Amino acid sequence: MNYIEFIEKTLPAIEWGRHTRVILDVGCGVASFGGYLMQKGVLTMSFAPKDEHEAQIQFALERGIPAILSVIGTQRLAFPDNVYDMIHCARCRVHWEADGGMPLLELNRILRPGGYFVWSATPVYRDNKKDQDIWNAMVALTESICWKRVIKSEDSNRIGVVIYQKPLSNTCYKERNANYPPLCNQRATHNISWYVPLESCLPLLPEPKSIGEENWPTPWPERLNSTYSSLQKNRYADQIFYQDTKHWDFLVSNVYTHELGINWSSIRNVIDMNAFYGGFAAALINQPLWVMNTVPIDGPDTLPIIFDRGLIGVYHDWCESFSTYPRTYDLIHSSYIFFNLTKRCDIIDVAVEMDRILRPGGWILVQETTALIEKISLIFRSLHWDTVLHRQHFLVGKKGFWRPADVDS
Repeated sequence: MNYIEFIEKTLPAIEWGRHTRVILDVGCGVASFGGYLMQKGVLTMSFAPKDEHEAQIQFALERGIPAILSVIGTQRLAFPDNVYDMIHCARCRVHWEADGGMPLLELNRILRPGGYFVWSATPVYRDNKKDQDIWNAMVALTESICWKRVIKSEDSNRIGVVIYQKPLSNTCYKERNANYPPLCNQRATHNISWYVPLESCLPLLPEPKSIGEENWPTPWPERLNSTYSSLQKNRYADQIFYQDTKHWDFLVSNVYTHELGINWSSIRNVIDMNAFYGGFAAALINQPLWVMNTVPIDGPDTLPIIFDRGLIGVYHDWCESFSTYPRTYDLIHSSYIFFNLTKRCDIIDVAVEMDRILRPGGWILVQETTALIEKISLIFRSLHWDTVLHRQHFLVGKKGFWRPADVDS
């Protein structure tokens, strides 16, 4: 907590929970940073690779803190461009300067223009040769990508922190003495970051469409129900957005929380398998829980809008496993996703993955056609789940503690 207060005191413009709402915590450990920030109205996506010895992401999810298994290796993270208000790294053991700086370039891709990168690691405050070589490489790299070093300071324990800010416009990119890293070929940019290789180039920043327009969302909590330039690809987008928000407000307040028999007081974390604009998560915003919004890779790319609203999420293909440990979510929600999935994979495989993710005693809430609900309910009953059909289109299932008997080898 002292560390968090030190950061805001060092740079008041961060303004936890008002200006800075959505954060990525790299190499998060047991996610204490994100846990402390929740009480300040900040939603932190904590991530780290699978650790055979400590399983820290599993522990973070058990604590009720948003977290996901991931690694900056050879492929892009499953997040859109320009969406995180801040990225944090404290002793995260990532070599940002490696491979020509590609790991840091990946952070640059997902950091919002004007957003901050907070780095607290030994190269920031130790002066041995190894750490200073890394620091000098980071100085050169951050300057080459036009990150401004805003603050370099030490807290009361003499732990150093450096805060960088991503530029708001492309002016600096075009004025560099050397075009390195080079600007990305805009024609070759990918809309959805799914199995996309890391790139050693700088994507151009989105230009405001009008004078005075900013790329930064309105302050939280107003941003939850505001629209942004990312919606303007479709001239009817604003209308669809507001209709979707109204639809989920009504459904959650009048059906989900009153008619379906779900014990919402026992739920801390939720996966929405087909989030669209994040309306389901927005309707639950006053509940003491958080939602991992997933946007299917074969549907509309609405994940930037979800982040603009101050919510979190990832791209995902539900024909594959989700990046989490078994039995780590309290509720799985899906709305009309199975029809498209059955064109590409077996519905049994999807149901088994849902069973893997959900903790015993957890719930599923599926909105589907009657024909698909019949197929889905048969699968879950075969796993000894309790299922109930409501209004012909809502399947509620509760996972029990049954498991298959051991089979002698």
